[in-house]
Amino acid sequence: MPRTPFCILSDTSPARAGDGHAVDQFVEIGSFTKVLTGTALMRMAAAGLLDADDPVERWLPAAPGTGITLRQLAQHTSGLPRLPPDTGNRDPYAGFDDAALRRLLGRLDGVVVRPPGQEEEYSNLGYAVLGAALVAAAGAPYEELLAEHVLRPLDVCEVSVRPEAGRRLLAPGFLGRDRRPWTMDGAILPAGGLWATPRAVADLLVRLAVDRRLGEPAPSWQTAGALLWHNGATRHASVFAGAMADGRWVVVHRLGGRSEQTDQMAVDLLRGDGQAAP
Repeated sequence: MPRTPFCILSDTSPARAGDGHAVDQFVEIGSFTKVLTGTALMRMAAAGLLDADDPVERWLPAAPGTGITLRQLAQHTSGLPRLPPDTGNRDPYAGFDDAALRRLLGRLDGVVVRPPGQEEEYSNLGYAVLGAALVAAAGAPYEELLAEHVLRPLDVCEVSVRPEAGRRLLAPGFLGRDRRPWTMDGAILPAGGLWATPRAVADLLVRLAVDRRLGEPAPSWQTAGALLWHNGATRHASVFAGAMADGRWVVVHRLGGRSEQTDQMAVDLLRGDGQAAP
């Protein structure tokens, strides 16, 4: 299959994946985490640990009769809002820990912005709930179930909840000081808290979306015609990973800048519109 891999970071010059140019440093991958969470859901369903159409309350102490299923959480059709209540601006997920999620579960029916199963509403909160349900079904922490059902079967190891501080590749400093990343290792982790090397993101993209080693892509992927993709953005970083039906693929990761520009750079590369520059 023809493949065109790229990996671009904002503080380096463009580099093709495999050139050993900044592809081995851990970076925030934001909502690309959802691809792994959704894949874990489908793998656990295939293993008989749960059913993708289980209601949330089968696994979590949610209010009975919400009508929300695990599949709807993965497809962003649960009706839950984009963000948990009471998030801030500076570090929006810092206070959203497991206890905060548990308190919210009992009133999910009062949090939804529309009835489940009707329309898409992109929801980080939904993926936090989905991750908690997977943890309950697996009887293991999120990072352990992810390793067992996704990472080890794909032979990918450069993914972490808390990479070694010396290996983190953070945003450029401001007035001589490093900028702190958002706190995303709490309940929001399954929605966007993972770190990975760009090399690992490329491996995940190819093995899940091109080679399809674990079967059909999970419902967490986004589609646009022949393009299967997902992006992610945090306070200081953004990523786009996408694969075409003919096997061409691209990964772009940037530190700083607008996430929309990251997406456009990736699309331009897939279209062959010329060299994208950070």
